[in-house]
Amino acid sequence: MNAENVDLSRVVIGAAMKVLNALRPGLDEKLYERALVLELRKQGVRCEQQKAHEVYYGNELIGTLVPDLIVEERLIVDPKVVSDFNESHIAQMLGYLNITGLKTALLLNFKHATLGIKRVSQSI
Repeated sequence: MNAENVDLSRVVIGAAMKVLNALRPGLDEKLYERALVLELRKQGVRCEQQKAHEVYYGNELIGTLVPDLIVEERLIVDPKVVSDFNESHIAQMLGYLNITGLKTALLLNFKHATLGIKRVSQSI
């Protein structure tokens, strides 16, 4: 992962910690997502919510993929409220990375008092 994505990841993680400290655990993940967007934008960071990406098999459109957040057109961020991350969460991020062409995703877990963080990278 390049230095730019590491720095961006740190900014997003810091913003997520700020959100968790303010809202505390126990809310719906969409509330954390919206608060994270507000915090990132307040810091001057561009992020898009629920941007649809078309998925093709060969030349045929088979549907759309909608990541929760894309930050600075470089990083996928997926807020969760789960007991722990599992292989399905990681597989989903790998699929998102494949379709979007991005290289790094962050899973952020707001379930507990301490923010859960899992960085997922697409191998080249």
